[in-house]
Amino acid sequence: MSRLFAFGLGFSAQALAERLARRGFEIAGTARDPGNVVKLDAQGYAVTRFAGEKGNAALPKLLQGTTHLLLSIPPGAEGDPVLAHYRDELAALTSLQWIGYLSTVGVYGDQDGNWVDETTVPKPNNARTEARVEAERAWLGFGEAAGVPVQIFRLAGIYGPGRCVFDKLRDGTARRIRKGNQVFSRIHVEDIARVLEASIARPRAGAIYNVADDEPAAPGDVVAYAADMMGMKPPPEVPFEEADLTPMARSFYEGSRRIGNARIKSELGVTLRYPTYREGLAALMENASR
Repeated sequence: MSRLFAFGLGFSAQALAERLARRGFEIAGTARDPGNVVKLDAQGYAVTRFAGEKGNAALPKLLQGTTHLLLSIPPGAEGDPVLAHYRDELAALTSLQWIGYLSTVGVYGDQDGNWVDETTVPKPNNARTEARVEAERAWLGFGEAAGVPVQIFRLAGIYGPGRCVFDKLRDGTARRIRKGNQVFSRIHVEDIARVLEASIARPRAGAIYNVADDEPAAPGDVVAYAADMMGMKPPPEVPFEEADLTPMARSFYEGSRRIGNARIKSELGVTLRYPTYREGLAALMENASR
């Protein structure tokens, strides 16, 4: 029996879990919010609460029989929380066949709007992305020591049902911030799951994959496009220098880069269902109208 265990059974991990559950996989994992633990349990998943701390007595038992391990929890002050507290339990698992670590394209830092691929040397520009690079290295090292193939997935900006620009336009929080030469790459959550599933079928130890769609775009252009689809007037543009942003939000504008995705196609054989934000938004609007 194949068993997926996801540390952080959130938005992206659940998309993969749904696909694998249809194939007969057992699904287990963790959630930070007790309410989500209850919700996931009701879906038939074996879930325990984990917020980066040690001492969860239920975890070792839930890990038993894990064949595929997915990590989607960001590193904390002590580094990667899973390795910090459960390294020994994971190293003892003889059933493990595949490990996937969900990282971020933020590790590339600012590339002045140029294209980057997996051979581009990371250039983290803040403590959060520096910690991501260290976590990637730690998991690759764990895989080498344990003899289990570890794959790193650097995700672009994630969107999907209940988490997209339409929702922000409806609740009045969408903004069009103008910053010269600023582009972001995106990826629909369903395409993330397709990439992960393809990697499970073709594991390669030490592989790093950029997970992004085909068309990077300025964030304001996506907001304007979505507003037009909804028959709404787009929010006015605001110069970046005048925008009232949280430190976290501002940090996302510190780097401009175009993410190349050729490797997921050539090596994993992935065909994106939503190659640009246009197809992704059209599908989300169609599903919402049903």
